[in-house]
Amino acid sequence: MKKFLFLFLILLTQFSFAQSDCADVGGAGGALAVCGNSPVSYTPINDGNVDEDLGGCLSGDEHFSVWYSFTIATSGTLTFSINPVNFSDDYDFGVYGPNVTCSTLGGPIRCNYSAADGPTGLSATATNPSEGAGGPPFSSQLNVTAGQTYFLVVDNFSSSANGFSLTWGGTATLASPFNDPALTPNPFIAPGPNHNGVITICTNPATFDFSTLSTGIINGNPNFSVSYHNNSNDALTNSNPITTPVTVNTANTYYYALHYTDPANPLNPINECTQTGTITFIQGAITVNNAIVRACNNNNAGTGIFDLTSVSNAMFADPTATRVYYRTIADMSAGVNPITNPAAFVSATPATVYMKVTTTQNCTNFGAITLQFYPVVVMNDASLTTCFIEANPSTGLFNLNLATVGGGAVTKLYYPSYTDAVNGTNAIPDPSIFISPNTIVYVKGTNANGCTGISKITLNVTPPKYSTVLKDKIICAEDTTTLDAGDGFTAYEWSTGATTQSISNVSIGTYWVDLTLNDCVTRQTVTVSASSSPIVSGIEITNNTITISVTGGTPPYKYSMDNILWQDSNSFTNVPRGMNTIYVKDSYDCEPIAIEVTVPNLVNVITPNNDGVNDVIDYSALAYKQNLVFNIFDRYGNKVHQADKSNGYKWDGRFGDRKIYTGTYWYSVTWNESDPAKTPVKFSGWVLVKNRE
Repeated sequence: MKKFLFLFLILLTQFSFAQSDCADVGGAGGALAVCGNSPVSYTPINDGNVDEDLGGCLSGDEHFSVWYSFTIATSGTLTFSINPVNFSDDYDFGVYGPNVTCSTLGGPIRCNYSAADGPTGLSATATNPSEGAGGPPFSSQLNVTAGQTYFLVVDNFSSSANGFSLTWGGTATLASPFNDPALTPNPFIAPGPNHNGVITICTNPATFDFSTLSTGIINGNPNFSVSYHNNSNDALTNSNPITTPVTVNTANTYYYALHYTDPANPLNPINECTQTGTITFIQGAITVNNAIVRACNNNNAGTGIFDLTSVSNAMFADPTATRVYYRTIADMSAGVNPITNPAAFVSATPATVYMKVTTTQNCTNFGAITLQFYPVVVMNDASLTTCFIEANPSTGLFNLNLATVGGGAVTKLYYPSYTDAVNGTNAIPDPSIFISPNTIVYVKGTNANGCTGISKITLNVTPPKYSTVLKDKIICAEDTTTLDAGDGFTAYEWSTGATTQSISNVSIGTYWVDLTLNDCVTRQTVTVSASSSPIVSGIEITNNTITISVTGGTPPYKYSMDNILWQDSNSFTNVPRGMNTIYVKDSYDCEPIAIEVTVPNLVNVITPNNDGVNDVIDYSALAYKQNLVFNIFDRYGNKVHQADKSNGYKWDGRFGDRKIYTGTYWYSVTWNESDPAKTPVKFSGWVLVKNRE
């Protein structure tokens, strides 16, 4: 039987009486054909329709009996053993032949009527072909030749309803169409995906058409057919075949029988051979649960990325099953357009997709996956205001964590731009110490589901708030003043320690005040400076008129010659000859500056005739003045003489070594006063020179 996988020959009790009679093989009610050396099991329950005289050692009538026929395939020795199911039953047997018919049986050529309990049969060690009552339970073996046909009767003398089993031995083999390579070029294939007779059904209840199995079982072997039965007896006797689709039960065992028909000899004994197998069903119908998959509607995009595989085990637990996802039932039914990225499926909601499950038994079902969004992470816009940083007043130090942006139990990250927030790039490293000018930053909140929301935080830097009335002051060096920061601030603190709006009796110096407004402190510095004194930059003396030139200080200037009476004009007339003091002050009305001015004696005529009277102009009396120079010019502006230290600051009416012409000449005397400013003084006038020819 090596060419027939997982099949065995089973001969079991038949409820009719046909096999209790020896009828010619091929005739109605013939003996059971034994095919091959497969074991035989049977339970005879009567003596059949004909109570036959068995002859030989079995002389007498049948009891509970069964008849078999078998044909030798290969020559050799033949033994067998009959084993009662109940050891105490007394089974006897007789072998007839070779090549006889039921009507010409004659006496048995092997016979045993030992009346012993337990096994009986043919043995290679037994010596007698026939044993009567009280003899050994085994008779001697048969030497058989290929092609011979024999009959065997097994008789239960105890007439009990207990069966037996029969196993074959020896070197000979029995004929069977199922192990003849000439008849069966291909192996028979047991049904089921694993060829073990086990078939999975995918519906409950299941209607099954057994005929769909026949082609696969026969596997191309000619002259064979298959019948299907509800029990083994029907399979052995080809009774009550199942010919239409039926509802099958997984608790039952069904049988199939292989039959051979010799096309050249319908009466060939092997045509009666039947090889059977079993068919059982496993309920493979599956239930696939429905499920919900949620995803985030981040940035309110209207679509989410759904992981359909996240619920695959919850929908169907068998990890060996195949799962395919579809957008529509129509696609799933047609097996087209499967979702290729079920772990990252992009979809809007509400939507439903489908998971089709196929088990390893090829049973299928599907479940619906409803796509929903997680609740939106609600993030609110917020603003933060902080004070300026003194070193860089356009910026402020912000703690972004203090912004009330909501979002519930979310993890927050802060970003400099909306794009960065969406992409999760360039996060602000430490949001608690973020230095920034006025700007907008973005906060991304992520909840436990991985959903995000983005809102903006407007950052406002409170700029310095300075007093508009507090200004630098210039005062006289000997004076004091009041510094007033003005109202509009919530607190003041001066460098003097004062906490009032203004401070008094302030002398020259630099001061600061911390001005508090809206919890921000602005330090404003103010300087009280001494006014600069005016400087006499030049003095011109013409005859008895003095004109003062002043620089520095703050105009307009005031002028006085007695520090009592003051005038706006910088010229004084009718100034007496000699030393005079002139006072000057600016608009700050501080202590005036004083400068001494010498008005020289005025000489208007010289007669250089050496008579000792008016022979020279002599300004040597001013020799103590710094940089004293005395210059004479003609009416054309040509300098004709310079009197200085070398000539004693005198002029005798000569130009070089000659006398000049009589006429009027102009002169100027310049020097620098000895005051700190080295004030230049210019004294000018005219002189009439009379030279006698």
